[in-house]
Amino acid sequence: MALWAQMTPQLQFLPTQILNELYPDTFPLDVRHYLASWIEEQRWENFDVDNMEQEPQARRLLDQMVRLLQEVAQHNPNVVERVKLQHISRNLSVFQQQPMQLVRTVRDILRKERHLLTQVGMHSNFPPFQQIPQGPPATNGTPQPAREDGKTDVDNLVLKVLEIQNCRQTLHQLQEDLNWEKQEMESIQGQNELDPQNSDQVTRQNRIQQLEYNYSVCAKKRMQLLQEAVCALELCQASLILRIKSWRWEQHRATIGVQFDDNLGPLQTWCEQLLGVNSNLRQELMLVKRDHGVVEQFHTLQESLAHVLQTLIKNSLVVDKQPPQVIKTQSKFSTTVRYLLGEKMAPGKPVLLKAQIITEAQARQGVVPNENVGELINSTAILEHNTASKNTCATFRNMSIRKIKRADRKGSESVTEEKFALLFTTELTITGCESPYSIQAISLPVVVIVHGSQEINAMATIIWDCAFSEPDRVPFIVPERVPWKQMCEALSSKFMSEVQTQRCLDRYNFHFLAQKIFDQPDITEDFSNMPVSWAQFNKVPLTCICLCALLYNIMSMCCLTDDYILTIDYWSEGLIFGFIGKQHLHVILQNKPNGTFLLRFSDSEIGGITIAYVGPSDNGGRKIQNIQPFTKKDLDSAGLGDRIRDINCITHVYPDLPKNEVFKKFFTVPSPPNPDGYLPFKLTTVVNPGDQRSTASIPPDTPMDIFGQPMSNVYGQNMNQGIFSPLPQSTPPYMPEQIPGQGPLYQSPMPQASSSEEIDMEALEGILSSICQNTNKDLN
Repeated sequence: MALWAQMTPQLQFLPTQILNELYPDTFPLDVRHYLASWIEEQRWENFDVDNMEQEPQARRLLDQMVRLLQEVAQHNPNVVERVKLQHISRNLSVFQQQPMQLVRTVRDILRKERHLLTQVGMHSNFPPFQQIPQGPPATNGTPQPAREDGKTDVDNLVLKVLEIQNCRQTLHQLQEDLNWEKQEMESIQGQNELDPQNSDQVTRQNRIQQLEYNYSVCAKKRMQLLQEAVCALELCQASLILRIKSWRWEQHRATIGVQFDDNLGPLQTWCEQLLGVNSNLRQELMLVKRDHGVVEQFHTLQESLAHVLQTLIKNSLVVDKQPPQVIKTQSKFSTTVRYLLGEKMAPGKPVLLKAQIITEAQARQGVVPNENVGELINSTAILEHNTASKNTCATFRNMSIRKIKRADRKGSESVTEEKFALLFTTELTITGCESPYSIQAISLPVVVIVHGSQEINAMATIIWDCAFSEPDRVPFIVPERVPWKQMCEALSSKFMSEVQTQRCLDRYNFHFLAQKIFDQPDITEDFSNMPVSWAQFNKVPLTCICLCALLYNIMSMCCLTDDYILTIDYWSEGLIFGFIGKQHLHVILQNKPNGTFLLRFSDSEIGGITIAYVGPSDNGGRKIQNIQPFTKKDLDSAGLGDRIRDINCITHVYPDLPKNEVFKKFFTVPSPPNPDGYLPFKLTTVVNPGDQRSTASIPPDTPMDIFGQPMSNVYGQNMNQGIFSPLPQSTPPYMPEQIPGQGPLYQSPMPQASSSEEIDMEALEGILSSICQNTNKDLN
């Protein structure tokens, strides 16, 4: 009643129009006033007004409201008020056909009241009007479902059951006393009629009448408590189902980096407790039938408990560990399904869980399809109970999709846009229940591909689905376009999750990405409210898809000496500047001295990292140079830290930090010589132009080796500028070479020689000569 106590003083200041809108004719102010305490005790927010399965709960609340209002009217000494309340109670019958409308009306009234109190500054002891407990808001602006542990509700239910049991025991005692008194009365009375002058007979008769009255009152209270307990169980279980849906939604959102607590322990405890309460209430209801026969509300309560039980059993199957959302045919993957009522399953026959792949259309039907659209290998698993962890799970360890049958595509729709899902089904029996239950659970949407080249676009489909779908959508509908601001939040969340950093993408990154996705490189306006379509997001080439590739393959695309943590450190410590367009480099580096550089993700090479630095221009000034992006292949052969160490034209990382101090922990420690007799070598990166030793031209008559390199003074003063100098406005290449030095004596597999990585020819010729000499000796 705390809300109404704060609201009452404010009513006199509200205009008549607002009062009429706040309390309509179908739910007048009198109902809110006289039933204030009861109204605020009910959990109106836990209802899904569009879910017809909750209609019986709403109808029971309506019946209780009418009954309470009639009781208030009967005890009201004011005749006018009494007649008015009786008239209002009859008018509430308008909700009989649509009881969910009553829920919507009362819920909206309470929300508006909280909103009004918020506006007048009286919400210090009461929260704002949307008082459904919520987790953090979703990236797409949709609040996540309620997060409640249900402990208080379950405790109240347990107390209610105990009260019913105590009432039953009281009835049993009253019945025994009544039987005894009747027996005594019969023995005294004998064949004679009741003598009014016999005080003992009169006393016993009065005693019997009192016991009968008490028994009748207690029996009515017992049924009333049963009705209240069933209603409370329905509401408490509705909160549980909402929380399970919330858990699934959070699991879905975790794909793009939203924080997710995957602990199912509290939900399992909640499920088991509600199953126990349901069992106790069904037992009490059967005892009512034994004691009193089939009473008026018996069948209604029996059906309600059966429906609640079925709903609980079917919603307790969840996909604990989702399968990968991009699955390549003929490749192995795993997934785990957990049953939250596993400890309550009837012992005996093992429960076999079956998996099958279904299309988006089949997922919408909500029933087990007869048609198979794909062939799954290792598609069955047994629900096994772990006594230590108290978990009951079925783990599919080596599942594989052998082949897939695709639907007819429309227009330019690609196979990477087609969504499937895994459907898990089984039949089980719960202890205390006679008949088995068929239950099922569906995985998050997956995209099935047949080639690695489809992986990037498939991941784009999944990111769009996870970022912009609604919680209670029809599978697997997503919006066709979203605001750019919403897109930025999703991309930044995904990036931070994959790189495991607290440093998000900044406004420079977003502006750069916006210029790419909207194909407007020269526009500097704010893109926040511009809509982004799925077609724009999925088009190729697209920097957003490059981002997807970077995120999805970051361990391989940016493998810095095969150490993932190095990639994290580069980004988290600000050593990789992010997605910055070349037009912004001038703003960032314009006042920096020669040799200042920064790292950024390439906008032309998927997953590549490039170095932008300040170097001397031909006229004696300064200009910004961009080194050719380092790709996965480049970084496989030599780490980024080593390449930064080798390039002499870069000295200080932005803003003014010496590179050797910043990057020294990323340098490769030289390996000791191997006693196998081979000479060690290492890869060294040289950039042209920029290194002053590499800017002079090589005379035309300089002898060249078979790879087109000068035979003397390799990469020295006589480098042929005409061959290696970049064209105007182009990206200068980097030139790695292999020279003898400290390093591993043998690498497997051996790096392939290319135009950018040359094996030292003198060392190679020496090795070949030695082999030939030894071979000739053996032949002789």
